[in-house]
Amino acid sequence: MDTSAADPRPRRALRLACGVACGNALGFGLGLPLPFLTPMLVLVLLVSSNQPLSAKAGLSLTLVVTLTCGSGLLLSPLLRHSPVSGVLLVALGLFLIFRFSLRGGNGLLATLQIVGLTLITAAGTASLALGQTVVEALVKAVLLTTLCVAFSHLLFPEPANLPPAAKPAAMANQRSNWIALRAMLVVMPAWLLALIDPASYMPLVMKSVNLGQQVCSTNARDAARELLGSTLLGGALAIIFWTLLSILPHLWLFFLLMLLFILLIARRLYRLSSTRFGASFWLNSATTLIILLGQSVQDSAAGKDVYTAFAIRMGLFVLVTLYACAAVYLIDQRGKRPLEEAPCS
Repeated sequence: MDTSAADPRPRRALRLACGVACGNALGFGLGLPLPFLTPMLVLVLLVSSNQPLSAKAGLSLTLVVTLTCGSGLLLSPLLRHSPVSGVLLVALGLFLIFRFSLRGGNGLLATLQIVGLTLITAAGTASLALGQTVVEALVKAVLLTTLCVAFSHLLFPEPANLPPAAKPAAMANQRSNWIALRAMLVVMPAWLLALIDPASYMPLVMKSVNLGQQVCSTNARDAARELLGSTLLGGALAIIFWTLLSILPHLWLFFLLMLLFILLIARRLYRLSSTRFGASFWLNSATTLIILLGQSVQDSAAGKDVYTAFAIRMGLFVLVTLYACAAVYLIDQRGKRPLEEAPCS
């Protein structure tokens, strides 16, 4: 009997590691403005779907991202001249996007809309040229993501005759409102900081977006372990990764190390290795690893003190994670009674 056909998880782990490593190598090898965006999007897409994107779907996704980015640029003048109204509009947009995802919407599309809304508005408010640069980086990242996902599916296709994965059930209206509210509150502080200094706080915005999505599946009891534990593990893995990469700073070694580290995480994400943590824990660890490493490589190329910058960035990541834990607890306490009175349908 062909065991690989019976259990698709080994192929999925290899596909995830290969796709993220290719996205990482292409993002840095081509010198994109935000090179860590490509491996992050590949990670999200391969985890959220086991089917490859068609050429039509990839182009449609790129078009949606372009339109979303354009709306972000349109909000930038409003944020400069009427900041209160602009902030409220962005908060409302984040709330609606998170609620769309919770009610059964496309998770990847929601991720791209959130990234576009936060990064583009922050960059465009500081400088129109910087906003256009981020738009260019995001569109290129989506195109490269489509190629990386197609290539990884070509190397490690899904077993034949495997039934399609069931879509997650849509959440009840009242519950999705409360969870979307707490996810929006997690993202907002980092985005407000990015309005002051986009170049310094863009990685923090990406981290807060990841946390905002993670709190959608986390309750108050498990928040500290899930959010803080995965953030600290991602930081520890980034330190080990950087130490090994420092031995021979080369793009090929960068590719091979990313392949190895993501494969180790993927084995636990797909439960090929025993673990007591859920998939969201390992997904957040991988995301933290990619963001921290990508920014450290850029700091090194710019001649900055990598270790000081890493320590500051990691401290900010921990602070925003603690804030996310507090937001989950407070919103859960506030929404506990309404949720009990209105059961999920």
